[in-house]
Amino acid sequence: MQRAIGDEIRFRLLRTLKARGDMSAKELETALEIEGNKLHYHLNKLVDVGLVQNRKRKEPDSSGLFSYYRASALGEAILEHGVEELIRDEWQSLERYSK
Repeated sequence: MQRAIGDEIRFRLLRTLKARGDMSAKELETALEIEGNKLHYHLNKLVDVGLVQNRKRKEPDSSGLFSYYRASALGEAILEHGVEELIRDEWQSLERYSK
């Protein structure tokens, strides 16, 4: 799981989904400027480890889209915990070197 979120593209995908909520692959492709095949490769990795959920509709929405991605509760928690831990480590480093 750490390997999945340790990749820059997957981290950006998870962070974007957490911030914006449900997004289609096309919306993610546009927002992150990632080519379709590469995007799907990384989305599938995140789905496989449970950090992202793929929600499929039986009927298309008004824009004709059937499939949306969202950060799972686990993905959101790991992202929040990781950022908190990073900030805490930065503060500890600053305190150590400012003495």
